[in-house]
Amino acid sequence: MALVTTAEVCDANPQLIVSGELRALQPIFQIYGRRQVFSGPVVTLKVFEDNVLIREFLEEKGNGRVLVVDGGGSLRCAILGGNPVVQAQNNGWAGIVVNGCIRDVDEINGCDIGVRALASHPMKANKKGIGEKHVPITIGGTRISDGEWLYADPDGILISRTELSV
Repeated sequence: MALVTTAEVCDANPQLIVSGELRALQPIFQIYGRRQVFSGPVVTLKVFEDNVLIREFLEEKGNGRVLVVDGGGSLRCAILGGNPVVQAQNNGWAGIVVNGCIRDVDEINGCDIGVRALASHPMKANKKGIGEKHVPITIGGTRISDGEWLYADPDGILISRTELSV
């Protein structure tokens, strides 16, 4: 896909916004990683203050997908750190969106991958392996399902039911 901004996508597709096929996440995310613009098919994950399943996903081949993690908006610990992000970059993930905190910000900012999170936090997560994969989640006021498409740039994050051809 040619690099097109999220603003251009919104301007060109008012009918998709009205129908709910194109949704914008609330502007609550900080931008991390070297790739400010990224997009790809969504893989959803729901966890709370636990990062085992996140690591397992990022050990798989990403094939240009975006991992969207509903961490319950917790600001009490980080559920994503530098090592898994390096692994995600090396495994071909396009990006990671975390409704929660990250840590190892300098390391993550050195990676050629797009990362969005609420904030950074020095404390690490639990390792119980509890969570749900490929389930519909709601973050930033928006319901997101596995297999939808995510488009992110410095203006924001869009979710589309289908891949947009622009």
